[in-house]
Amino acid sequence: MTSHDAPGTAIVTGASSGIGWEYAARLAGRGWGLVLVARRAERLDVLAKEALKEGAAGVETLAADLGSPEDLSRVVERASGDDVDLVINNAGINGYGTFAEVDPDLLTRVVSVNVVALTALTRAAVPGMLARGRGAVVNVASLLAFAGDLPPDPLPRRAVYAGTKGYAVTFTRTLAAELAGTPVRVQVVCPGLTATEFHLGAGDTPVSGERRVHDEGGMPAADVVTASLAGLEAGEVVCVPGLTDAEAVARLAEAELNLRSGSGGRMAPRYSHGE
Repeated sequence: MTSHDAPGTAIVTGASSGIGWEYAARLAGRGWGLVLVARRAERLDVLAKEALKEGAAGVETLAADLGSPEDLSRVVERASGDDVDLVINNAGINGYGTFAEVDPDLLTRVVSVNVVALTALTRAAVPGMLARGRGAVVNVASLLAFAGDLPPDPLPRRAVYAGTKGYAVTFTRTLAAELAGTPVRVQVVCPGLTATEFHLGAGDTPVSGERRVHDEGGMPAADVVTASLAGLEAGEVVCVPGLTDAEAVARLAEAELNLRSGSGGRMAPRYSHGE
């Protein structure tokens, strides 16, 4: 995962359940130090104890709501630490519902957590990683990033959520191109339906009680993490767990190239104001 022998510190957001919990457990078993971030402090305390038993080099917990500017600033400060070799931007909320009827404040939270926090934490960590010559960022998106104009039913009403996940995909792919040739790797993970508690709430408040799984089923969270970490080792920028067509991502990039080059306005290598 890093260019030196001993793993450093990994920050995992949304660590109190599901995919985030699985990332933390897996990295603990590999001897990483962990900074666990989520809203539910009691869940983080349980995970911290389990992670230490699994072999984590050390565990810090940061109870924080990434939709709060004050809480986000605390996590951003930690992400800029010189021991941070890996950031897992897993925290996300869905805000599902008919766009004209969803509470506007909830939609603002969706953008704050899924876009603003992801961007801020990546920006906090990458400069230090470049200076130290090692590091990686994993952004957890969703197959819904590619859902586009597919109608709801059975898919959720998801305009803002899917838009934020589309941002995560484009941001990661573009940043990966910018960082090509450096020791810092960036990956976006796009799981489909995953067996977590994600669909048990809209994200305005944390799901209460013990960890559990929604009734819709889906891929085990552990399998998503296995695919992600294997892809990261292999230098895979876009990871779609369970994808059976290995060329699908390449065809997407080819379609984008055809769209750009066939539009009659080829993209210039550089832009300047007024041109």
